[in-house]
Amino acid sequence: MIKTKQINKLSQLFLILIFLTSCRTSINKDNSTINSEENIIENINTSKKRMEVKFSCGENGISKYLEDGWTILKEDSQEKVCTWKAFPATKDCDMEKDKGCKITKPDKIGEEKIYLLGK
Repeated sequence: MIKTKQINKLSQLFLILIFLTSCRTSINKDNSTINSEENIIENINTSKKRMEVKFSCGENGISKYLEDGWTILKEDSQEKVCTWKAFPATKDCDMEKDKGCKITKPDKIGEEKIYLLGK
Protein backbone atom coordinates (compact mmCIF):
# COMPACT_ATOMS: atom_id res chain seq x y z
CA MET A 1 0.00 0.00 0.00
CA ILE A 2 2.76 2.42 0.86
CA LYS A 3 4.54 1.86 -2.41
CA THR A 4 1.47 2.67 -4.54
CA LYS A 5 0.96 5.95 -2.66
CA GLN A 6 4.59 6.87 -3.18
CA ILE A 7 4.42 5.97 -6.87
CA ASN A 8 1.22 7.99 -7.24
CA LYS A 9 2.76 11.07 -5.59
CA LEU A 10 5.94 10.68 -7.60
CA SER A 11 4.01 10.48 -10.87
CA GLN A 12 1.99 13.58 -9.94
CA LEU A 13 5.19 15.45 -9.14
CA PHE A 14 6.68 14.35 -12.43
CA LEU A 15 3.65 15.60 -14.40
CA ILE A 16 3.73 18.96 -12.61
CA LEU A 17 7.41 19.36 -13.44
CA ILE A 18 6.73 18.63 -17.11
CA PHE A 19 3.97 21.24 -17.25
CA LEU A 20 6.07 23.87 -15.50
CA THR A 21 9.09 23.39 -17.75
CA SER A 22 6.98 23.52 -20.91
CA CYS A 23 5.36 26.78 -19.80
CA ARG A 24 8.74 28.30 -18.99
CA THR A 25 10.06 27.72 -22.52
CA SER A 26 7.01 29.32 -24.12
CA ILE A 27 7.32 32.33 -21.80
CA ASN A 28 10.97 32.74 -22.79
CA LYS A 29 10.02 32.63 -26.46
CA ASP A 30 7.38 35.33 -25.92
CA ASN A 31 9.94 37.58 -24.22
CA SER A 32 12.32 37.30 -27.14
CA THR A 33 9.64 38.47 -29.56
CA ILE A 34 8.68 41.37 -27.29
CA ASN A 35 12.30 42.54 -27.21
CA SER A 36 12.39 42.75 -31.00
CA GLU A 37 9.77 45.49 -31.18
CA GLU A 38 11.64 47.38 -33.89
CA ASN A 39 11.47 44.38 -36.24
CA ILE A 40 7.73 44.03 -35.69
CA ILE A 41 7.13 47.71 -36.41
CA GLU A 42 9.20 47.51 -39.60
CA ASN A 43 7.27 44.42 -40.72
CA ILE A 44 3.93 46.13 -40.06
CA ASN A 45 5.02 49.21 -41.98
CA THR A 46 6.24 47.21 -44.97
CA SER A 47 3.11 45.06 -45.03
CA LYS A 48 0.93 48.17 -45.10
CA LYS A 49 2.91 49.57 -47.99
CA ARG A 50 2.83 46.48 -50.22
CA MET A 51 -0.02 44.76 -51.97
CA GLU A 52 -0.34 42.01 -54.57
CA VAL A 53 -3.05 42.37 -57.22
CA LYS A 54 -4.01 39.81 -59.88
CA PHE A 55 -5.90 40.40 -63.10
CA SER A 56 -6.76 37.56 -65.45
CA CYS A 57 -8.38 36.89 -68.81
CA GLY A 58 -8.41 40.42 -70.17
CA GLU A 59 -9.26 42.27 -66.96
CA ASN A 60 -7.13 45.30 -66.30
CA GLY A 61 -7.77 47.54 -63.33
CA ILE A 62 -4.20 48.50 -62.52
CA SER A 63 -4.77 52.12 -63.55
CA LYS A 64 -7.11 52.58 -60.58
CA TYR A 65 -4.28 51.64 -58.20
CA LEU A 66 -1.73 53.79 -60.03
CA GLU A 67 -4.02 56.81 -59.73
CA ASP A 68 -4.27 56.19 -55.97
CA GLY A 69 -0.50 56.58 -55.62
CA TRP A 70 0.62 52.95 -55.83
CA THR A 71 3.70 52.08 -57.88
CA ILE A 72 4.49 48.78 -59.57
CA LEU A 73 7.40 47.09 -57.80
CA LYS A 74 7.24 43.82 -59.72
CA GLU A 75 5.16 42.54 -62.61
CA ASP A 76 4.72 38.90 -63.58
CA SER A 77 2.47 37.09 -66.02
CA GLN A 78 1.51 33.49 -66.64
CA GLU A 79 -0.95 31.54 -68.74
CA LYS A 80 -4.33 30.77 -67.25
CA VAL A 81 -7.39 28.92 -68.48
CA CYS A 82 -10.23 31.43 -68.85
CA THR A 83 -13.07 29.10 -69.89
CA TRP A 84 -13.59 25.36 -70.03
CA LYS A 85 -15.45 23.38 -72.69
CA ALA A 86 -17.31 20.13 -71.99
CA PHE A 87 -18.03 17.49 -74.61
CA PRO A 88 -19.20 13.84 -74.58
CA ALA A 89 -16.56 11.09 -74.52
CA THR A 90 -18.56 8.86 -76.89
CA LYS A 91 -21.43 9.28 -79.32
CA ASP A 92 -23.85 7.48 -77.00
CA CYS A 93 -22.94 9.60 -73.96
CA ASP A 94 -25.68 11.73 -72.42
CA MET A 95 -23.81 14.33 -70.37
CA GLU A 96 -26.91 15.31 -68.38
CA LYS A 97 -27.60 11.77 -67.12
CA ASP A 98 -24.08 10.32 -66.94
CA LYS A 99 -21.53 12.78 -65.58
CA GLY A 100 -18.76 10.18 -65.90
CA CYS A 101 -18.69 10.38 -69.68
CA LYS A 102 -18.25 14.16 -69.79
CA ILE A 103 -14.79 15.39 -70.76
CA THR A 104 -13.73 18.94 -70.04
CA LYS A 105 -10.85 20.70 -71.69
CA PRO A 106 -9.62 24.28 -71.80
CA ASP A 107 -11.54 26.42 -74.26
CA LYS A 108 -9.87 29.81 -74.03
CA ILE A 109 -6.43 30.37 -72.60
CA GLY A 110 -5.55 33.85 -71.46
CA GLU A 111 -2.98 35.59 -69.36
CA GLU A 112 -2.96 36.32 -65.65
CA LYS A 113 -0.95 39.38 -64.64
CA ILE A 114 0.34 39.63 -61.09
CA TYR A 115 1.46 43.02 -59.80
CA LEU A 116 3.35 43.70 -56.59
CA LEU A 117 2.46 47.26 -55.65
CA GLY A 118 4.14 49.57 -53.17
CA LYS A 119 3.14 52.88 -51.68
